Amino acid sequence: MSTPLRVAVLGCGVVGSQVVRLLQENGDDLAARIGAPIELVGVAVRRLDAPRDVELAEHLITTDAVELVTRADLVVEVIGGIEPARTLILSALENGASVVTANKALLAEDGATLFEAAEKAGRDLYYEAAVAGAIPILRPLRESLAGDSITKVIGIVNGTTNYILDKMDSQGSGFLEALAEAQELGYAEADPTADVEGFDAAAKAAILASLAFHTRVTASDVYREGISEVTAADVASAKAMDSVVKLLAIVELKGDQVGVRVHPAMIPRRHPLANVREAYNAVFVESEAAGQLMFYGRGAGGAPTASAVLGDLVTVARHRLAGTKGAGESAYAARAIQPMGETLTRYHVAIDVDDTAGVLATIAGAFAEHGVSIQTVRQEGRDQDAQLVVVSHDATDAQLAATVAHLRSMDVVRDVTSVMRVEGIDA
Repeated sequence: MSTPLRVAVLGCGVVGSQVVRLLQENGDDLAARIGAPIELVGVAVRRLDAPRDVELAEHLITTDAVELVTRADLVVEVIGGIEPARTLILSALENGASVVTANKALLAEDGATLFEAAEKAGRDLYYEAAVAGAIPILRPLRESLAGDSITKVIGIVNGTTNYILDKMDSQGSGFLEALAEAQELGYAEADPTADVEGFDAAAKAAILASLAFHTRVTASDVYREGISEVTAADVASAKAMDSVVKLLAIVELKGDQVGVRVHPAMIPRRHPLANVREAYNAVFVESEAAGQLMFYGRGAGGAPTASAVLGDLVTVARHRLAGTKGAGESAYAARAIQPMGETLTRYHVAIDVDDTAGVLATIAGAFAEHGVSIQTVRQEGRDQDAQLVVVSHDATDAQLAATVAHLRSMDVVRDVTSVMRVEGIDA
């Protein structure tokens, strides 16, 4: 075997500690697969005295990440966040290292800068672990389906929100109750904002859209709604339609525009994504030639994410030995982002109304005035508890917003209590 490849790991938290453990335990196997031994030359941490889930020789631990990246052939970045991760990755590339990262937030905010630096350096930048943990989804989009035309990717890419919505559906839990349980089990952070408000899923949606449609998409391009407003009544109404509520990341090609959005939606229980339970992730891909494909597995956690990191590490190490590099950024299409107001989908609208003669016709008239066709309508309750539940045919977001504003101005409407998109009807 040849000279060892020097590996530096930036971060030794939940994921970083598992990456280090796998490097130590599987070193011989990894060397055989790569064709050269690998040598862990350092692990950068914020605090030398912090507790860790892996045994490390004292000489390997350092707080000087800036110096560490200058003496590595391969750098693994699992710090997260924007800085200092961005500066360290750029420095690693400038110093001739290939980089493996799990940093979805950085890729979604400023991936272009990183890809340009990797191209200039002639080195790899791999990031399979940035979306859906151990599930191999980015490489199939970038490589396996490179000869196909992808039309849509729809996924459950945040385990915390899927756990919460699953408990609301299967056990009748309220949102706060299910969130507390997720925090107790370690699925949700003490501050769950990034998960429950959809920021995490939006970053992943941007990465998926960029790969699927060969267009630079950032997190700021993603329309985002979280699940904090999803109620037990929404979940019950979905059940009445033989559906379930999920937080979906949806990226789709519409003409020469890219639609990219994250929001809760009702999907039929017959849809493959409806059966994704607990904190699992799944991604459903539609393409012209391959048709429909499903990727399913653990989307978070130290060991699953470390598995994806090590897979990338083996690939970039092989490239290093061969004196080559993998595919870089593909942004040749440079498609425009579709405005959310032009996005077509179906809607479920719950309306508290006065229980009087002719109210249904009045409500239907408001929908018709804005060009929104009604698929089904049912009344629940009587007198002061009267409610109409309307499911529309496809309409634009702008049409639906105008309809809801109209409804709220009507004397016969006490409140529009819920507006939720309906997806996957044709799947």
